[in-house]
Amino acid sequence: MASLSTVLVPLAALLVASLTVASASNFYNDFDITWGDGRANILSNGELLTLNLDKASGSGFQSRKEYLFGKIDMQLKLVPGNSAGTVTAYYLSSKGSAWDEIDFEFLGNLSGDPYILHTNVFSQGKGNREQQFYLWFDPTADFHTYSILWNPQRIVFSVDGTPIREFKNLESMGVPFPKNQPMRIYSSLWNADDWATRGGLVKTDWALAPFTASYRNFNAEACVLSNGASSCGTTTSPPASTSNAWFSEELDSTRQERLKWVRENYMVYNYCKDVNRFPQGLPPECGMS
Repeated sequence: MASLSTVLVPLAALLVASLTVASASNFYNDFDITWGDGRANILSNGELLTLNLDKASGSGFQSRKEYLFGKIDMQLKLVPGNSAGTVTAYYLSSKGSAWDEIDFEFLGNLSGDPYILHTNVFSQGKGNREQQFYLWFDPTADFHTYSILWNPQRIVFSVDGTPIREFKNLESMGVPFPKNQPMRIYSSLWNADDWATRGGLVKTDWALAPFTASYRNFNAEACVLSNGASSCGTTTSPPASTSNAWFSEELDSTRQERLKWVRENYMVYNYCKDVNRFPQGLPPECGMS
């Protein structure tokens, strides 16, 4: 795909660049249910979406729009009780064998044991950048906001506005960074009891099915791709406006302190510390984290 900075953009697209989020989110307008044979439902006049999982099938949905950089928020309430064996995935992804992907995955657990929030970044088909966290609250008791900031300089994963992970653009060190492939938003609830909980030792208890995850308050401040043109003009210099501040957003000192707090107290796995996994040496970005 050609770099979007070389694509001529219609004047109309430039004029609406600051309006990349048109109106209050509505799941009927913003998403398509893609699988599940009736197990996914849009409720409350489009304000709520639920995914269900039973022994026969899970379910999933995807965004109608494609994005190339953006700030994406979604509120989720995860499967309550004994969620062992289940995975709720919420991520951005492109298509093809050399795809890009930015992942949140919520790994279920036995009642009373914490969920694991699994994150990963793929670029040009290469992942293996897993970092995992416990959360500092019960993600099944209420809705919480899970956000992805993706701009040309960095990817930041946040929970209720608190950053938990930053993946910087280190192309100068030979580290591929997602920047050329538009991505859709995907989410699914599915059975992964061969690996999700304690390495597959704990299986899904189907007597508790159906399992349900709920979604609301989707928001996207983003560059939307349509017919090869970006609503932000070019990917190097979108029109200046307050609503495009995310395009050059970075972590200020307060958010850096919050990031440090999360990583010191709630991180449970970091690929950059797993020397046994990388006997030839840790990935180059690990020296910068």
